[in-house]
Amino acid sequence: MKYQSQKVALYYFTGALVLFVAQVLFGLLAGAVYVAPNMLADVLPFNVIRMVHTNALIVWLLMGFMGAAYYLVPEEAETELHSTKLAIIQFWAFFLGAAAIVVSYLLGNHGGREFLEQPLWGKIAIVIVALIFLFNLTMTVLKGRKTAVSLVLLVGLWGVAVFFLFAFYNPVNLVLDKMFWWWVVHLWVEGVWELIMASILAFLMIKLTGVDREVVEKWLYLIVSLTLFTGILGTGHHYYWIGTPGYWQWIGSIFSTLEVVPFFAMVVFTFYMVYKGGRDHPNKAALLWALGCAVMAFFGAGVWGFLHTLSGVNYYTHGTQITAAHGHLAFYGAYVMVNIAIMTYALPNLLGRSPYNQMLNMWGFWITTSAVSFMTFVLTFAGTVQTHLQRVLGEGFMDVQDQLGLFYMMRLGSGAVVVLGAIIIVVSLLLPGKEKQA
Repeated sequence: MKYQSQKVALYYFTGALVLFVAQVLFGLLAGAVYVAPNMLADVLPFNVIRMVHTNALIVWLLMGFMGAAYYLVPEEAETELHSTKLAIIQFWAFFLGAAAIVVSYLLGNHGGREFLEQPLWGKIAIVIVALIFLFNLTMTVLKGRKTAVSLVLLVGLWGVAVFFLFAFYNPVNLVLDKMFWWWVVHLWVEGVWELIMASILAFLMIKLTGVDREVVEKWLYLIVSLTLFTGILGTGHHYYWIGTPGYWQWIGSIFSTLEVVPFFAMVVFTFYMVYKGGRDHPNKAALLWALGCAVMAFFGAGVWGFLHTLSGVNYYTHGTQITAAHGHLAFYGAYVMVNIAIMTYALPNLLGRSPYNQMLNMWGFWITTSAVSFMTFVLTFAGTVQTHLQRVLGEGFMDVQDQLGLFYMMRLGSGAVVVLGAIIIVVSLLLPGKEKQA
C-alpha cells in the first residue's frame, strides 16, 4: 500500500462482504420457498425475500466498486484521496441507509418496481451518497496523474449515478415505464458496470502480470469501445414484447448478439496479459479470480445471454427459468468475481500482510464457481422444460411448476454450497491465516 488514504477501502470491502453473506443467505431462503411454497408465507413473503436478495446484491457490488475505486485511484493518480473523512462519512451513510431500506422492505414499505423498490427517501439518499463519492473521487483524479484506468473507471461510476436518475421517472403508461426502467437496469449491468469491471481488471493485470501499461490501456480502450457500441442499442432486447415498435426486434437481436464480443475480448485480454507478462506474482489467488472473472463473465453474460436474446427465441423463453440461469451466472461471473478479485489483491496490502489464506481462498473460488455453474445448468434445463410445456404445449403455469420440483431441489442444494463457498471466501479474506510467506 503506497498511500495512507487507501485504507478507506477497508470499510467498503468489509461492509460489502457482510452484505455478500446476507445476500446469499436470502437467496438460499428464496430457493427453499420454491421447494416448500408455504414456508414463512405469513411472516416473510417470497416477494420480500427476493427483494432483499436482489437489492443486497446490487448494494454490496456497488460498495465493492467504491472500495476498489478508493483503493486504486490514489495509486493511479499518485496522490492521496481528496478527503478521507468524507469517504468514511459516505460509507456509514450508505451502509446504514441500505440497512434502513431493508427494514422498510421487511415492514412492507417499498416502491414496487423490480430492482428499484427503494422508497423515495431511499432513492434520494442513494443520490446524495453517489454525489459525495463522485466529488471525492473526481477531485482526486483532477489533482493527480490521469491514466486510462482511472478515467474509464470514473466514466463508469458517473454513468452509474446518471442512469440511476431514471429511477425517479415512473410514468403512468406501462410501456414508457418499462422503456425507461431498462435505462437503469440494462444500462447499468450491460453498459457502465462493464466499464468499471474492465478498468478494475486492467489495474489487476498491470499489478499482477508486469505488462507495460501502454499495452493494457490499448486493450482497455478496445473493450470500452465494444461495450458502449453493443450495450447501448443492445437495450433493445428488452423492448421486444412491451409494446414498442417492431423495429426493436431487429435492433435488439443484432446488437445484443454483438454484446458477446466485449466479454470474449476480456477473456483474450486477461489470458494474453498473463502469458505476455510472465511475472511470478505471489498473490496467485487474486490472479485466479481475475482470470476466472473473464471466463465466467463470457459464459454467463455472453453465451447464456446469447442463448435467448434473439427475438424469435425470446418469444418463447422470456420470463422462464432460462432468464434466471443467465442472471445468476452473469452477475456472479462479471461482478461478484471482479469484486472478490480486487479484494483478494488489495486486502493483504491494506492489512499489512503478505498474501495469506491463499489455499482457502482458492478452495472458496472452486466451490462457489462450481456451485453457481451447477445451479445455472439446473435452471437452464428447468427453463427448457418450462418453455416447452408452458409456451409450446400451452400447459398452465402452476401445472408446469409442479413438474419442475426436482430441478428446484437441485437448485436449493447448489445454493447451500454457494453459501458455504461464500463463507470460506469471507473467512479467507478477513481472518489472518497460518501460512508463512517469504
